[in-house]
Amino acid sequence: MTNKKLNRELSFLLILFLSVLYTSATINGININKNDSSLAVRSAASASAPGIPLHPSMGSFIANYANDYEELFEKMKSTKSGYLKTIDKVFIQQNIPVELKYMAIVESKLKTDARSGVGAVGLWQFMPETAKRFGLKITSKYDERQHVWKSSVAAAKYMNELYEIFGDWLLVIASYNSGPAPVLNAIKKSGSRNFWKLQNFLPKETRLHVKRFIATHYYFEGGGSLVTLGKAETENYLKKLEEFHAKNNTNDKEDDQSPVTTYSQWVAVVNNENSLQLILKK
Repeated sequence: MTNKKLNRELSFLLILFLSVLYTSATINGININKNDSSLAVRSAASASAPGIPLHPSMGSFIANYANDYEELFEKMKSTKSGYLKTIDKVFIQQNIPVELKYMAIVESKLKTDARSGVGAVGLWQFMPETAKRFGLKITSKYDERQHVWKSSVAAAKYMNELYEIFGDWLLVIASYNSGPAPVLNAIKKSGSRNFWKLQNFLPKETRLHVKRFIATHYYFEGGGSLVTLGKAETENYLKKLEEFHAKNNTNDKEDDQSPVTTYSQWVAVVNNENSLQLILKK
């Protein structure tokens, strides 16, 4: 087992900034404690924390996408919230950012019976070979690609595998759509691992897939998270969070049992009006 994979499996919670309260927090009805991988953080000062940056090219795309899909998205909120909560639970167990659930909206519009022209099926649009590789059973009578929980577990495992390759959530989202080979080819041709620099070397559908994910995320969350940023953007943002904490919490005493964290350990931060939702990995 590689050190990178071992480190990703050693998940723990650490409270570092913004007068964090964690003793009774919940997310989507799931009780949160120090052993969970997600944490709702509430603080009167949180509104002044650095916001998740949005790439300059995405502003009009998000606005237009929201306008085109507002009716559908609002319907999903009222009729498909159970699916999203199920995916939340799976992703917390599988130790990946819950915000990646919005990929299922882009993939299938949360339809368990969705079927593409090339044979991809279910919420996560698995092709038969990939589905079987991640433990889903497909028979003439039963197709586990249509099972919300089981297919979400398979999707989480696949995304974790892709993250082992790329270490960048935007590239994971791109490669989920196209497969790893086109993304690796785009990296080679562009000389960059930055999605915004290599995107023109990707298939058009893959470029749009990533942008649709970001737009969907912004619609449902009202903002971005670390899965809407590339690796370099994430590192810059989290350094700013550390600087913010250092500047505004100089008198705080850290829990003696809490190890020292670094920006590279945080993988998901969602900004809301009165809270930050965090997932921490090391």
